[in-house]
Amino acid sequence: MTRSEPELSLIVPMHDESESCAVFFATVIPILEDAVASFEIICVNDGSRDDTLIKLLEHNRRDPRIKVVNLSRNFGKEAALSAGIDLASGQAVIPMDADLQDPPDLLPQMVDAWREGAQVVLARRVDRSSDSKLKRLTSRWFYAIFSKMAEPAIPSDVGDFRLMDRVVVDALKLLPERSRFMKGLFAWVGYNQVTLDYTRPERKAGDSSFNYWKLWNFALDGVISFSAIPLKVWSYFGVFVSFGAVSYLIYLLTRTLIFGIDVPGYASTLSAILLFNGILLITLGVQGEYISRIFTEVKNRPIYLINEMVGFEAAQDADSDKQSEATAPQSEA
Repeated sequence: MTRSEPELSLIVPMHDESESCAVFFATVIPILEDAVASFEIICVNDGSRDDTLIKLLEHNRRDPRIKVVNLSRNFGKEAALSAGIDLASGQAVIPMDADLQDPPDLLPQMVDAWREGAQVVLARRVDRSSDSKLKRLTSRWFYAIFSKMAEPAIPSDVGDFRLMDRVVVDALKLLPERSRFMKGLFAWVGYNQVTLDYTRPERKAGDSSFNYWKLWNFALDGVISFSAIPLKVWSYFGVFVSFGAVSYLIYLLTRTLIFGIDVPGYASTLSAILLFNGILLITLGVQGEYISRIFTEVKNRPIYLINEMVGFEAAQDADSDKQSEATAPQSEA
């Protein structure tokens, strides 16, 4: 590790976090100063509509270890995380939310576990009483469904808050997909992992920008990105329905030969038509979800666009000064 490379990079995606900025930095920076020799905090402003960017720039002027990445618009948290990972230069990297529901007090323990040889240190929420009952219930359902359908399974109650060694970060940067489900990508790369448990606290300031519609789409992206089962299951269902239809046809032929012809029922015919049309529409919908993601991938657009970067020039200038000093001729005594 060179002097310009920090020991730890903290990646903080921010969207309308104006109320959280001051509390976040006041809480996190003293803990980092005690835990590691050097660090950087990469704040990715993901198209905030409030004055989050202005406050981030003010904090950068006070402390150059705070670096600001301003995306050209709101690309979503997964893209903001990807931007932070691409720009992080630390030997260890930790994604973290600005609302302090990822407890900063856990950072020294994560660093200690990393120094003892862990390449990934997971933070698992064992108490989520600060979340609503509906959110806890839907989260439990999602992890259960995902673990049954996808490969590899993601650890239950583990979010983006984790420490990753530089080798893990470099592996993540090799993954090019545009439809990004970061929890799945984190699990896919693997490496040596340990888990630390924590109790999820209340949000310190501001309001979450996530709603249940966004969470539903987020879960749908996760399942479709890492499992082909929703696409394959309709083949098996079709075989089952066909077998049932053939069996029923044999039954009707047999009954007709023995008892004669009945007058067909309108209600049963209409019910069958509506049922199978509904099944066909569901099948087309599932196929459409996969096709839409193929469409996104083949366009090969960048995952995010950066409007401006503040704080990164200082490290580059320091490297240039050191190179100049190393190549300059030494004066004779």
